[in-house]
Amino acid sequence: MTEPLWQWDELVAASEGRADGTPAAPITGFSIDTRTLGAGDVFVALKAERDGHDFVGGAFKAGAAAALVSRGYRRAKGDGALIRTEDSLAALEAIGRAARVRTNARIVAVTGSAGKTGTKEMLRLCLSDAGPTHASEKSYNNHWGVPLTLSRMPKATQFGIFEIGMNHAGEIAPLTQMVRPHVAVITTVEPVHLQYFPSVAAIAEAKAEILQGLVPGGTAVLPHDNPHFPLLKERADAIGAKVVSFGYAEASDVRCIQANLEARGSSVIAGLGSQRFPYRIGAPGEHYVKNSLAVLAVLLTLGADAMRRLPALARVSAPRGRGQRTLLNAPDGRILLIDESYNANPASMRAALAAMATTPRADFPRRVAVLGDMLELGDASGDLHRGLKEAVDAAGVDLVLACGPMMKLLFDDLKPAQQGAWAQDSAQLVQVFLDTVRPGDTVMIKGSLASRMAPLAEALLARFPKVGG
Repeated sequence: MTEPLWQWDELVAASEGRADGTPAAPITGFSIDTRTLGAGDVFVALKAERDGHDFVGGAFKAGAAAALVSRGYRRAKGDGALIRTEDSLAALEAIGRAARVRTNARIVAVTGSAGKTGTKEMLRLCLSDAGPTHASEKSYNNHWGVPLTLSRMPKATQFGIFEIGMNHAGEIAPLTQMVRPHVAVITTVEPVHLQYFPSVAAIAEAKAEILQGLVPGGTAVLPHDNPHFPLLKERADAIGAKVVSFGYAEASDVRCIQANLEARGSSVIAGLGSQRFPYRIGAPGEHYVKNSLAVLAVLLTLGADAMRRLPALARVSAPRGRGQRTLLNAPDGRILLIDESYNANPASMRAALAAMATTPRADFPRRVAVLGDMLELGDASGDLHRGLKEAVDAAGVDLVLACGPMMKLLFDDLKPAQQGAWAQDSAQLVQVFLDTVRPGDTVMIKGSLASRMAPLAEALLARFPKVGG
């Protein structure tokens, strides 16, 4: 029998709340969403866009072992064990801190303007081969995602990997102080969320907040090639952290010596001093290569026998919305769909275009980029959208379909032959998009989440069957 994630008395004490009843089943997890709640989960009734207390009954019907609620919640028929607290989010944070204290796991925290989730997943793959490993689900990297992930961490965990995000200054500090990592990774600093920052240097300062949670003697893994590396290193030095840099520059501690970028992945040789580390990455794109250097730096820092762990990177695959590649059967040929629809910023847009260019024209002669607005870029938005023209041309994009007022600026700057179609929003683009795509196309779809580019990918998947069913 699997050991429960938490004993009831232990959990009540950790929450700093009061028990109202006793669970009829072992506690095996935590959930804030009744749609994905599993039997044995503790349902946490958060107050956000909707009040989670309205769903407590549904949580128990779905098999919840207990629910974390406010003190004033009125018990309803069918409710099981409750933990009553002053504030359910604060209680979840307290449980997360208790989970961190009770484990001897080596903890890694990852932030950055791009590449957080991919880096976290590469670390999960590598470290899972070394021992019980716990990592953030999806992009659970905000004020509720981090404590939720901590609360789910089993006591016997050997390696914990936490993604930490932000779009305002001051958001990372309290999260990293909960996580208390032994290693803090900053993947990159880019012009993202500029709507909320006066400069990219201010973004670098906000990313450097992750260092505030480092345990004494901890290590900062930093991007040497980034123009803000000196600032990040200065912040790490100020708290006495060890610094391990990664990148292409000769001065990088962990350095890319050789990388062969291919449509099905990349072959890499990295170095640390006189040591050489050859490995294969299963997902295509130079951004995966760069982030794999950070992964190698973490493995070396943790003493996780990098040569034995790196082969796991051959199993890396881009998830849906983040570069997933799907072959589609069309009349008289095939279409390659690259689904990057989950989100976008200038750095990730350039990376996606470059990764698209690894697809051989012998297999797919025409490259079609379907691009939606990148949001939260403030006054720099116009220039940053226009600035994508160089990346579009470098990727050899033959045709651009675009939507949104900002992407219109890029669209108008393209060569007439590249201008496929523009629409005010993605819904207006669907039909012309479907009419434009043809066999032999590589189709890459990308835009910020609120630009709603995912329905375009779904429309293509609905029209053409996947190769192999």
